[in-house]
Amino acid sequence: MNFISDISKKEFPQSEKVLAKLVRKPIIELIKRDNPDFDENCHLALSELNDYRERYISEFLQREVGQLDDLEKRVVQAMRDKSLVSGSPDEDEDTANLTLGQRVADKVADFGGSWTFIISFVVFLLVWIFINAFVFFNKGFDPYPFILLNLILSCVAALQAPVIMMSQNRQEEKDRSRAKNDYMVNLKSELEIRLLHEKLDHLILHQEQTLIEVQKVQIDMMNDILARVEKKAE
Repeated sequence: MNFISDISKKEFPQSEKVLAKLVRKPIIELIKRDNPDFDENCHLALSELNDYRERYISEFLQREVGQLDDLEKRVVQAMRDKSLVSGSPDEDEDTANLTLGQRVADKVADFGGSWTFIISFVVFLLVWIFINAFVFFNKGFDPYPFILLNLILSCVAALQAPVIMMSQNRQEEKDRSRAKNDYMVNLKSELEIRLLHEKLDHLILHQEQTLIEVQKVQIDMMNDILARVEKKAE
């Protein structure tokens, strides 16, 4: 058995029928914008009610936060599509699309910030100093005070610093992407909770209405029984 919605004038299953008086007042006011004749005696489908709830949330965001930005639009769209809004920046990044400079920067940053680099460099310095000071007795290719070694260290530091900064900049981009994901997840969670409250309110109101109808039926049955008892007593 189907019913005709007073909003779209389309047929829907009876299981989706919702009484307008069970809908919260802000949603009713929103529906009346598009359908001025809609009142508490009308009916609508549950799918239509959910669409207006999502629209109400979008307008609420516009009032509270201002114009919806791209992130918030993605959240609202994700709620409509019932899809995820978050993603790992590491998974989204395609290593095949990285340039040679980005790959080198990552490798240099990984190696330069490891104990392997520190130990290897210390060994290199000790070997350099030992060869020039004790093997060649300060008469080799870089005698004390090791000017060539100082030049090499300066060049390594001058080149290593900007390369590591390049890698850090890429890491900051990932961090910003993660922050956006966190913001969208939190925003979606808040909206989902708000929708959940709307649905709970609807269920509670619907349950109360059902209990009232059951009580009315029971009262009618009791009145009928009393009437029969009075007739028999006469």
